[in-house]
Amino acid sequence: MTSSRPGFHPRGRRAPPPPAASTPTPAPAGAPSTAPAQAADAPRATVRLQFHEGYTLDDAISQVPYFARLGISHIYASPLTRARPGSAHGYDVVDHGQVNPELGGEAALRRLVQALRAHDMGLIVDIVPNHMATSADNPWWWSVLRDGRASPHATWFDIDWEPADAGLHGKVLAPFLGKPYGASLNDGDIRLRLGDAGWYVDAAGAPYPLADGSLDASLPDPARAYDPATPAGRERLHELLERQAYRLAWWRSAADEINWRRFFEITDLIGVRVEQPAVFDAVHAMVLRLYEEGLVDGLRVDHVDGLADPIAYCARLRAELDARSARRPGALAGQPPYLIVEKILGSDEVLDERWEVDGTTGYDFMDQVGAVLHDAAGVGPITDLWETLAGDTRSFPEIADEARELMLLRHFPAERYATARALHRVATLDPMTRDWGQAAILRVLWQLLRAFPVYRTYADARGRHPLDQLRFDAAAATAHARIRADRDGDDGPLLEAMSDWLGGQPLHGLPPEQSAARELATRRFQQLTPPLTAKSLEDTAFYRYGRLLSRNEVGADPAVFHMAVEAFHRRCAARARRLPKAMVTTATHDHKRGEDTRARIAALSEFAEEWRGFAQDWMHAHAPTTYNGNGQLAPHPADLYMLLQTLVGAWPPDLRPDDGPGLQAYAARVGAWMLKALREAKTRTSWVVPDENYERSCATALEDLMQPGAADDVAAFAHRIAAAGAVNSLSQTLLRLTVPGVPDLYQGTEFWDFSLVDPDNRRPVDYAARAAALDARDAGDIEGLLAGWRDGRIKQAVIHGALEARRARPALYAQGSHVPLPVLGPRGDHIIAFVRSLGDQHAFVLAPRVVGRHLRADDGDADDDARAGLCVPRIDPAFWETTAVVLPHRYAGAVLRDALSGRERRVGADSILPLAEALADFPVALLTGD
Repeated sequence: MTSSRPGFHPRGRRAPPPPAASTPTPAPAGAPSTAPAQAADAPRATVRLQFHEGYTLDDAISQVPYFARLGISHIYASPLTRARPGSAHGYDVVDHGQVNPELGGEAALRRLVQALRAHDMGLIVDIVPNHMATSADNPWWWSVLRDGRASPHATWFDIDWEPADAGLHGKVLAPFLGKPYGASLNDGDIRLRLGDAGWYVDAAGAPYPLADGSLDASLPDPARAYDPATPAGRERLHELLERQAYRLAWWRSAADEINWRRFFEITDLIGVRVEQPAVFDAVHAMVLRLYEEGLVDGLRVDHVDGLADPIAYCARLRAELDARSARRPGALAGQPPYLIVEKILGSDEVLDERWEVDGTTGYDFMDQVGAVLHDAAGVGPITDLWETLAGDTRSFPEIADEARELMLLRHFPAERYATARALHRVATLDPMTRDWGQAAILRVLWQLLRAFPVYRTYADARGRHPLDQLRFDAAAATAHARIRADRDGDDGPLLEAMSDWLGGQPLHGLPPEQSAARELATRRFQQLTPPLTAKSLEDTAFYRYGRLLSRNEVGADPAVFHMAVEAFHRRCAARARRLPKAMVTTATHDHKRGEDTRARIAALSEFAEEWRGFAQDWMHAHAPTTYNGNGQLAPHPADLYMLLQTLVGAWPPDLRPDDGPGLQAYAARVGAWMLKALREAKTRTSWVVPDENYERSCATALEDLMQPGAADDVAAFAHRIAAAGAVNSLSQTLLRLTVPGVPDLYQGTEFWDFSLVDPDNRRPVDYAARAAALDARDAGDIEGLLAGWRDGRIKQAVIHGALEARRARPALYAQGSHVPLPVLGPRGDHIIAFVRSLGDQHAFVLAPRVVGRHLRADDGDADDDARAGLCVPRIDPAFWETTAVVLPHRYAGAVLRDALSGRERRVGADSILPLAEALADFPVALLTGD
């Protein structure tokens, strides 16, 4: 899923001829078998790769040996189906029946899989069943534009062919013009052109088809007859457009007028009715064939919450995969397929027993591991700092509520009205409720949507699941309290009725017309809450509330500053019991900040008082009150403070404050983030109505800050906390690789990942450097890794060591329980200690937390403020005092080996292992008895 910015602007589009539908590419004659000699294991560890024309399937082949040596079992690929030309991510699919030629096509896929099988590896593929690109390259979309309701694909897309606007009956709104329709017509932005396949409409550089017979064949020169340069030509062209199955419109009209479901609010992506059997078959035919042929081992379903019935969809997809499993080649036959879904879970939400999947893509773990590494003692000072600097004492829920209202009002009114219209239809079909008008329904719906606590519920013909009922009841209670606050009316009875209509009552026993009406209303509602929630939180409120940006991450709740270690253990143990093959990740192509950027910002919670003093001084020096020296409106303190956090958090370890070119390169990266952040916040500028003056003011401020000599203080503070951030990162990395679940490595993050939001987190990866570092690794050179920790090799060493441990004992990590280890002593709150157990196999994990003040300097002396910047990520043994972990009695007196450092640790006769010894020369530990 990618929702980084509105994708509706028409400028720069190509004008290709109408496309022809593709057919699946057959295997080349004489192609080598892609079946492995022996069955590949279920995913042990994955690496997510982003494929595009600059990084193709053939490009990945050369990295396969490196990934195999690192310990990866499966490549986890971004979408491989044919996408819009030049797509950087693959989610703008135009043809589900073809491997993208820009990636090398199916022949390249076969070559990649052959290389993977040679290393006993497999392939997991991201699929996009929810939406497709509204592109001329999409044959289904082109057919709908040309033939309207007569198209065989008219019902394949989620189009309302009879919306409230009678002028759109039988038409598709095409809101892609750069200016209002009338102005576009008058200015000649819309023209009739002749292509290889005949006449078509060119609108702002994008082609649109003409319905058969709509062009006046009696005109000798259509180009002149329909020339918008003349009044007669404009009138004739307008009349021609009125006869089409689409209505060209200004892009800004989409929010109010659109009559089809979009992906979020992106009008370049149209919703697909994959719940229909014929559509399901067409969307999945190729990927299911590839699975049956042994080319693909598992699937990741993008944006599952966008589907009409995600649970039923997953059940059918699982059944289709299972049916083909026995027909797979060689030792792959009969292996269970791996199936995960991209879904954001609420803090109290789990995938219940109805979901026939192996788990989610791991946003929940990314939230949990981030929260447990924050210092609870920092919440007060850091909250006070934010509220003082921003001049805003509102909590995150209050800011999120404001953002949700903005989304309801400005960004999703068409979807809201469509849902209300569907609900009004339900009301009119029952004499007991027919008096409820659409205006009243809109009022109640507004409050219900505003209060909705999770991304969506999953009511179907049987009604709501008990867990969904609890969440719906919570939203209804909040909505009812707000409704009662309106003293001039009471919509409470309508709210109760709507609760029944939206899945509170099963559909069986209802007349067919009522049943169909309720099904439609429920579908509209349940497909509206996910984009509304995502856009309100991830793409608006996260950019408005800047208390500590390490908590503003996809899947997280910025209102939750930290998580107790005990709660973290409970979540891990529950995953081991319920979804042991769920993915666990700490970086994705959609993250707001790289995993190590977040880890360093999290360290600010440990240095809260120092940070408060530094930030206040810095803001006083760099934040003009109203205008800057150029007469431009100065950056708002809230924006400037979030910029400061970003500069400190993402500061490259090797960047010197006197390095002019380096500072410029860093400023360019941060500047791209800042522009996106400002526009996503929608407070002082936005994507829809950009304030170029304010944006220029912020860019100027950043440019001034990134001059040699001006960035000394920021660089110094970044170095002050860098080692503390590194310890957080190494703990986070080890936890991802050892807790229950399938660990995912995002491309390139085996070295430090100080990236920002896309496209910064999708930059090219220097695999040659990573492979060389792994090849040159000396397992015993702990001192060398610590001394050169800024180059990232220490993180790669942790990954390699942990993955080798997983390779040696795959069943332990795939099936073993997660049990916290008892911790004795005064520093027990500073360690996350647990054991993975399966039969007589055990692995002990020690990951420190909140130890940034207790690291050692390069010369081995205890750290102090004067030498803080010289620290290495090694904890002073004296800090632990008598703190120790208690191991099972069978390990009394045993010698354990650390899979990360290679060092041996002897357990006491009383089964006690002192942390001062276990972590004496390396910041994290993974101990086994062999």
